Amino acid sequence: MVRNIAILAFAGIVAVLGGVWYMTLRGSGSDDAFAQCRASAVAGGSGAIGGPFELVNAKGETVTDTDVITEPSILYFGYTFCPDVCPLDTARNAEAVDVLSDKGYSTTPVFISIDPKRDTPEVVGDFAFNLHEKMIGLTGSPEQVKAASQAYKTYYKAQDGDEDYYLVDHTTMSYLVLPEHGFVDFFRRDVTPEQMADRVACFIDNS
Repeated sequence: MVRNIAILAFAGIVAVLGGVWYMTLRGSGSDDAFAQCRASAVAGGSGAIGGPFELVNAKGETVTDTDVITEPSILYFGYTFCPDVCPLDTARNAEAVDVLSDKGYSTTPVFISIDPKRDTPEVVGDFAFNLHEKMIGLTGSPEQVKAASQAYKTYYKAQDGDEDYYLVDHTTMSYLVLPEHGFVDFFRRDVTPEQMADRVACFIDNS
């Protein structure tokens, strides 16, 4: 039942994002500098997705998006208690970062918790570091997390259950953000590390 709800939520988010991009594409003509990098006909950097955020890093320091996104970055919204989806997705992102490194591209994987109740700075820091030495783990107050999630049009909802052991439905896409352009594209779960690396490299080359 929980998985079905998550699938429906994901489908809804994709529909919303698709609608935003479709309208942006119609309004921008053929001025998409990254058209050749996309797996589908979408327009990026619209400003409708992404934007400023203020969160807390593994050291307990308050940081902003400009502090975090200093090079091409792959953002993922999840939670450390996630039993399967988040570990697989973030591991894929970490592998893509290594593939890119082998090709001479420096990128940063970022993990943003949507479960601030359990994901303290120390918890997200350990989770991120265990996946990749460059991965940045972020959490924050419920208000800070909600604001960051809304900026990227993501969805999350904690399920009923034990106070300490509960699941959270959430969007499972990863977001590519470039410092000078902001959000430019997203990756679904079925994209391989190699496919992700090729597309990220294309965006970097054309930025």
